[in-house]
Amino acid sequence: MPYDYDLRCPCGTGLTYGQCCHRYHAGNHHAPTAEALMRSRFTAFAAGETDYLLDTWDPATRPAELTLDDRLEFYRLEILETEGGGPFDATGRVKFQAFYRGLADGVQEEDSTFRKMDGRWVYSLGDVAE
Repeated sequence: MPYDYDLRCPCGTGLTYGQCCHRYHAGNHHAPTAEALMRSRFTAFAAGETDYLLDTWDPATRPAELTLDDRLEFYRLEILETEGGGPFDATGRVKFQAFYRGLADGVQEEDSTFRKMDGRWVYSLGDVAE
């Protein structure tokens, strides 16, 4: 389900989806930092944009297919820590909490690694906290 262009973007920047993650999901721009990619991927989870999730996943670790559970609603993202991942870095790390509700209510904490591939950021691996 595409996210509403005029609603506040769920990634937490305070901007509308149209001002924020839509430009990445539409393919008009690539995320300039690992954190921006993390935020756009969270919004892709919230919007059910599996093609974007697969496209921004490192081919070395990407699954062949991805099925999202539409009974879960991802509604809030909190960035806890970042390391590297800037426009001139080759790698980066983003630690975050993703809040969800629906089939179950909860929070997933993950420490994710990113790398630049052909000049754009991709998600490599995530270590989910127990």
